[in-house]
Amino acid sequence: MKTIAALMLALSATLPAAAAEAVPNGARLAASCTGCHGTNGATQGNALPPLAGQPKDQLLAALRDFKSGKRPATIMTQLAKGYTDEQLEILAAYFAAQKK
Repeated sequence: MKTIAALMLALSATLPAAAAEAVPNGARLAASCTGCHGTNGATQGNALPPLAGQPKDQLLAALRDFKSGKRPATIMTQLAKGYTDEQLEILAAYFAAQKK
């Protein structure tokens, strides 16, 4: 009985980690972008540029410019500052891979 209990405890401890890994890092990081840029970066309307399908280098350059303040913006400058450079690269790759 102790063996079964130990096995169940071990399995339950790995379930949250396994569930978290089911969501790619890019999608997890991009969740905060959906409010303005739409699901998967497929912006509706013309108010904001779509992120989906844009070249990775272009997206990364824009994100870095927002973070550094070179490209000032009301919201994006503040949001970009919250990401590491590695996370910005993951975001750029994620949105570049999405369909327009």
